[in-house]
Amino acid sequence: MLFWAGLFGLVSVALFWYARHQPFPEHGNLAASLFLFTAFILFIALSSPRPTSPSVPPTLAIILGGWFTIIGGYHMGRTQRDVIVAPFAGILLVSGLFGLVTNGWTEQTSTEQIGNFVIASIFVLLEIYLLFRGLVVGIQGITWSKSGLRQLDRGLIHGPRGATAHFERSWDMEDPAMSAMAHAALALIHRSSENKEQYEIHLKRLDRFGGWDAVDPSWIEAINSRLNIVENLHFSEE
Repeated sequence: MLFWAGLFGLVSVALFWYARHQPFPEHGNLAASLFLFTAFILFIALSSPRPTSPSVPPTLAIILGGWFTIIGGYHMGRTQRDVIVAPFAGILLVSGLFGLVTNGWTEQTSTEQIGNFVIASIFVLLEIYLLFRGLVVGIQGITWSKSGLRQLDRGLIHGPRGATAHFERSWDMEDPAMSAMAHAALALIHRSSENKEQYEIHLKRLDRFGGWDAVDPSWIEAINSRLNIVENLHFSEE
């Protein structure tokens, strides 16, 4: 029981830490909060007068880990808003599977042992893929662009969690159009902030990708409209 409480706790701490560096941290924080709550419940169960069945913790790991692996996989493949939930939830899923299949291992027939080993091996391979896709490949540039727009909507422009920090991570060496969009957004933001030095820097970098003509007019309009809203909001507050 202590092992499972520690495992849930470690996974939740890792998710909280990695979520701080994600463009959309709410997905990782939600999963981490639930895993931490589960760890707390399992830790309390240690002092229960009636012992908990050995199959309960791995079953919880399979249910919660499997559910968030599916949710994280959806965000990883479709919305591209998160890449950390699926790998870390997969650790719980695989651990829960091994915990169940090895429970009463000596009492199983050879056929059952082989079948359980094959199933567990398939999920291990899936987990290796999720770890590679999430922690090695990481966040794509377009995701940082989406989060940059959201930060502009919130009025957060500068600072480590501001729109500028997000757009600075949104360029892609393999996608010149994405890089042009990033520099265009940063140039517009610094022009709005009257930061002439940074504006000229990003303007020169934008010229390397074809200048303003290489950027979709709708993207420029989206950035300018959000900047106007922020400026009007600050003006009304003053």
